[in-house]
Amino acid sequence: MKCFLPLLSLASAAQALYFFVDGATPKCFFEELPKDTLVVGHYSAEEYDDRVNAWQQHSGLNIFISVDEVFDNDHRIVSQRGSSYGRFTFTSHESGDHKICFVPSSSSGRSSWLSSHGPNGGIKMKLDLAIGESSAIESSDKDKLQDIATSVKDLNARLNDIRREQVFQREREAEFRDQSEATNARVIRWIIIQLVVIGVTCAWQLSHLRSFFIKQKLT
Repeated sequence: MKCFLPLLSLASAAQALYFFVDGATPKCFFEELPKDTLVVGHYSAEEYDDRVNAWQQHSGLNIFISVDEVFDNDHRIVSQRGSSYGRFTFTSHESGDHKICFVPSSSSGRSSWLSSHGPNGGIKMKLDLAIGESSAIESSDKDKLQDIATSVKDLNARLNDIRREQVFQREREAEFRDQSEATNARVIRWIIIQLVVIGVTCAWQLSHLRSFFIKQKLT
């Protein structure tokens, strides 16, 4: 059975619906999209549980999703198999009808069970479509974007801390180097002064001894 989802407008839009699908016949929807339009779909599939008389998700349920460009000889742009819940995205390359199909399957191969179980038969699915760069798409990923932005801010803060630490270490190294050079210069000056004093003292002593010996010889 084919159902049509009307395009609410050429601007951004969000659409949500429930439907039932069995394991034998694909459930397809047609959406007319303008060129270069982003589409994000969130889906969830539930099986009917007789024990609690309610629809519940099942880990053994898989959903195959396909998107074909009807205007381009059913050129397939999405072919994705996922669990009982997830999301799919695509961008329309040209304006025209796009066929979005869903086929459930069971990891245990219970195709007959899928087509007959439940009060309405088959699997109950919920589909949310966000079309265009709208607040609906942005809000769906808002928490992830905020987490990424927070992580980036934390990384930037850490990088700034590392840079400040590096600057501080370079300043300490420069200060230590200046102190070492100043100390070495003072030590060298003191050595030169000591050598000069020792040289002057030695020269004076030699001159004094020479004068003494001369006097002693004359006498």
